Amino acid sequence: MTTPQIQTTVPTRYWHALPDGRIQCDLCPRECKLHEGQQGLCFVRARQHDRVVLTSYGRSSGFCVDPIEKKPLNHFLPGSPVLSFGTAGCNLACKFCQNWDMSKSREMDTLMDQASPEALARTAERLGCRSVAYTYNDPVIFLEYAVDTAIACRERGIRSVAVTAGYISPGAREDFFAHMDAANVDLKAFTEDFYWKTCGAHLDKVLETLRYIRHETEVWLELTTLLIPGHNDSDAELDRMTRWVVENLGPDVPMHFTAFHPDWKMTDVPRTPASTLTRAREIARRNGVHHAYTGNVRDELGASTYCHGCGERLIGRDGYRITHWQLTAEGHCPRCDTKLPGVFEAQPGDWGERRMPVRMAQLKWEV
Repeated sequence: MTTPQIQTTVPTRYWHALPDGRIQCDLCPRECKLHEGQQGLCFVRARQHDRVVLTSYGRSSGFCVDPIEKKPLNHFLPGSPVLSFGTAGCNLACKFCQNWDMSKSREMDTLMDQASPEALARTAERLGCRSVAYTYNDPVIFLEYAVDTAIACRERGIRSVAVTAGYISPGAREDFFAHMDAANVDLKAFTEDFYWKTCGAHLDKVLETLRYIRHETEVWLELTTLLIPGHNDSDAELDRMTRWVVENLGPDVPMHFTAFHPDWKMTDVPRTPASTLTRAREIARRNGVHHAYTGNVRDELGASTYCHGCGERLIGRDGYRITHWQLTAEGHCPRCDTKLPGVFEAQPGDWGERRMPVRMAQLKWEV
């Protein structure tokens, strides 16, 4: 069966003409100013015929069914499978990128598979996925493709998850998150110096996005910080970060502290010790974060979910596998009746730790 061809270059809305003849992309705070034929830093948005277009619509660096906990989301449909995909490029320039082969790619050959939004929704449904995740690189840069896919998914009762750095401008931000059901935002550090020198971005723009998601949408929000030894893991910085989260987003927003491994342009930095993640979790809990987790390490204590009312273990995890479930059908603690914040069903999924690559062109049903 031949896969229908998809129009991979589509017009966008987020740009305006400048007096000097250039066109400014208004998708994110980077505000790339383009001459005809130029690409933005993200690589996939470009000026063609006096407008800004997305050049990667319908194309992906790969599709895969993952456990939802890998995103990571611990309070959103635990144990369920999520159909995940990304494209190429990124609007940040993180020197430590753990997915650099996709996010830093400047080769369209990276986008080896393709699928229309309707095909993705149909595939997620038939594979038993409860949600689709826009991940691996930042979905902000392929907003039009992500939004169209989210619309198609919603029609089939499938939810949408954004895994993003949150570097997006007003207007585009409202349009994007109006179609998302959950988001994990990378809060990469809590200093402007780190954001600018290590990521080529600005901290305050990310904090604006976090406030917006939490207070002006119904999107379920969790945060992730990759702790890099000697760069963003000091007690003082973690104290400021976690206090800010509680004061500005509330104590119910889960925080994930994950381990760095040497990659991309930071191969000279050692791996994060497990003790650093435990220390970060303790600081967060001491400052009032109800649900703080460790990640990229085996740590059942740091991966499990506890009632913030009485301390009862409600969800046990070993890696991405659920080992214990003690929630009522209404999502409450059976011991003290405290409601666990998040999106839960009466029973957890049983996907476990499996990772199942999906080649759209090889599927037996029509896509």
